[in-house]
Amino acid sequence: MKIGFIGCGNMATAIINGILNNELVNSNDIIIYDKFQGAVDRLVDELNVIGCNSQEEVNDNCDILFLAVKPNVIGDVVSQIENNSPLVISIAAGKTLEYLESFSRVDLRLVRVMPNINAKVGEAISAYCYNENVLVSDINKVELILSCFGKCLYIDESQFPIFGVLGGCAPAYAYMFIDSLAQAGVDNGMTKEEALKIAAQTVYGSAKMILETDTQPWRLADNVCSPGGTTIEGVISLQKDEFNKTIKRAVNKSFEKDELL
Repeated sequence: MKIGFIGCGNMATAIINGILNNELVNSNDIIIYDKFQGAVDRLVDELNVIGCNSQEEVNDNCDILFLAVKPNVIGDVVSQIENNSPLVISIAAGKTLEYLESFSRVDLRLVRVMPNINAKVGEAISAYCYNENVLVSDINKVELILSCFGKCLYIDESQFPIFGVLGGCAPAYAYMFIDSLAQAGVDNGMTKEEALKIAAQTVYGSAKMILETDTQPWRLADNVCSPGGTTIEGVISLQKDEFNKTIKRAVNKSFEKDELL
């Protein structure tokens, strides 16, 4: 299986690293092109993948083609695909299947994927949807690739905007929460390095508890709270400060902004 990439930026690099780390294919089965030669040379040097001199060269020599370019140029990239043999996967934010198809000269098997920044450490959550030309065998390949750098799920394309907030914007909220915990640790005599490690691992472990025990977060929170103890005192403080409403307001603000773009 040959996997091609048009665009060699941060997300493409994260996906390629995930594929190679999971030994899905060998480095010589990954072919790449970017209009910036330096980006190609960097990945060739770092990961021993195969660099190409044109998009056409990648298009014609791969089974799966990732379009990892900026949204403002994705239409031009799609228009240059002149055969429909590769499965085409777009990670361009905000560009729908219908939009992508409007630039296509052929009937593409087209998948839209939205990963998030945590792909860099193999812990992304990625959503995907696809057009009517995609085969069951294609979907299996998509899920196999996406699982190389995190978790994935199929959602209806109409849900991509809210997924973009929960999956794309919310990492920033989580980073801020972790940093706030660490700052509180510093306020109480701990070094920032120690406090940050504790806070980050606590959030990571808490997320893993939800994912692996299939237990509702509120029930897990109740389990931590002893009557009259330290945890319930902090929880009551969060409730008084409208912690839940603050998070919901942030999500809604990001979602409203997305609708305006």
